Amino acid sequence: MDELHSRLALVRAQLQPQIFHKLLDQFGSAVAILSASRNQLESSGLSTNAIERILSPDLKGIERDLAWQEKPSHHIICHDDAVYPDQLKSIDQPPYILYAIGDTDYLQQPQLAMVGSRTPTAAGRRTAIDFAQHLSQAGLTITSGLARGIDGACHQGALQGMAGTIAVVANGLHTIYPKSHTRLAEQIAQQGCIVTESPVGTAPHKGLFPRRNRIISGLSTGTLVVEAAKNSGSLITARLAMEQGREVFAIPGSIHNPLSKGSHALIKQGAKLVETAEDILEELIPLVNLPASSHTSAQIEETAESHELDSSYQSLLKCMEYEPASIDDLVERSQLTAAEIASMLLILELQGLVVSENGRYARVKAC
Repeated sequence: MDELHSRLALVRAQLQPQIFHKLLDQFGSAVAILSASRNQLESSGLSTNAIERILSPDLKGIERDLAWQEKPSHHIICHDDAVYPDQLKSIDQPPYILYAIGDTDYLQQPQLAMVGSRTPTAAGRRTAIDFAQHLSQAGLTITSGLARGIDGACHQGALQGMAGTIAVVANGLHTIYPKSHTRLAEQIAQQGCIVTESPVGTAPHKGLFPRRNRIISGLSTGTLVVEAAKNSGSLITARLAMEQGREVFAIPGSIHNPLSKGSHALIKQGAKLVETAEDILEELIPLVNLPASSHTSAQIEETAESHELDSSYQSLLKCMEYEPASIDDLVERSQLTAAEIASMLLILELQGLVVSENGRYARVKAC
């Protein structure tokens, strides 16, 4: 069995990264580990189950990995390969092997992780799309977890920019999870990369997601939390980013919105409060190789568009808040009829200045 076969065998033996690296330091190579006797492995402090998995390698699984790699744009990346991302090498317990679909050059690009709730508000989803698009246009590759909600919105927004997006998933890349993001994953593979540490055939399960989060934060120079409840898994990613010495940002929201509680908690712990994309760029530009002015064109374009609105639309926007309001609420605040407001809201929504959710409307903050 050659070195790559042996490395895949050890990954499929479910060894934790720190154990994997300890064994490599002791034996010198994956081939030597697999050639070791039971006594030698026992002297390394391995559990009985781990020793049995090493002595009885999953040969069918290894062949499945290698067959998967033969497909176009499929990659198996080892820790000592040139394309293995430098940012990820510096974290505690970096994955020894990565499985990837797409262009692996994106893994070396300056990255910002963006995460949040799986059940966001309409305004939160819009904010995620807008921030991701602006930041991608500024040259930051957006990294997220392909989950429903904010993750998906971040990938969608980033695909509209120039720097692409990276999806880090928990399961093996024989399938896409969730299935509803199959088309999105295809787009990411064309304008970015999909990455996992799980061997081909690994089904998604709850225990894999926290480990996946360390890769999202580890690939990135900073992590932005868009909307997150107090016990959101997104806060795990933010905590890991802090432990990894990376920048952490959070977008605040209404004190009445449960999905703002997690972001507010992060801000209390020292995360930078973010109101615009500029707040992020001014922190990250000195840390990565980005031109300082690359993000301005999209902002100028959006500002010019808002100035084209006539006075009645401007007045309606001034009556609106960033918390959802009904048409009846807006009738009370303005001198307009319900029919006029309904027509104007439709135009504002098409322009991306307003979002609707369950019959209520809210302004969208500019990035």
